Amino acid sequence: MPKTYETIRYTADVVALTPDRQVLLIERGSQPHQGAWALPGGHVDPGETSLAAAGRELAEETGIRITADNLSLIGVWDAPGRDPRGRYVTVAYLAVVPIGTQITAGDDARTARWRPLDNLPKLAFDHADILRAAAAS
Repeated sequence: MPKTYETIRYTADVVALTPDRQVLLIERGSQPHQGAWALPGGHVDPGETSLAAAGRELAEETGIRITADNLSLIGVWDAPGRDPRGRYVTVAYLAVVPIGTQITAGDDARTARWRPLDNLPKLAFDHADILRAAAAS
């Protein structure tokens, strides 16, 4: 009997923090979780690394442009069921940016806002878990 393999989608997410513990969130403009708050991120394009995708997605969704040198690995999230669309594996990165960094929502982000790390809304997907890991590092 031939083996079957699960289709896995590859994504990258970014926890952008300021030194005064503000975190950057986007309001999702599309399903799933349309209207919910989430970390900036998205699909890794063919031929792209997750690190490159993290920088690209941060720029597309928030207007913040940073180099790969300014992103550090938080970890990998791959639990089955973490996304209602199917099996998604995300690599999460941390970016520490200056206080007052200007943001502009774009791409599939309805809006983007700085929020205090200790007073966050309910987050989409498992992004609260990713934030906890980033805050502990």
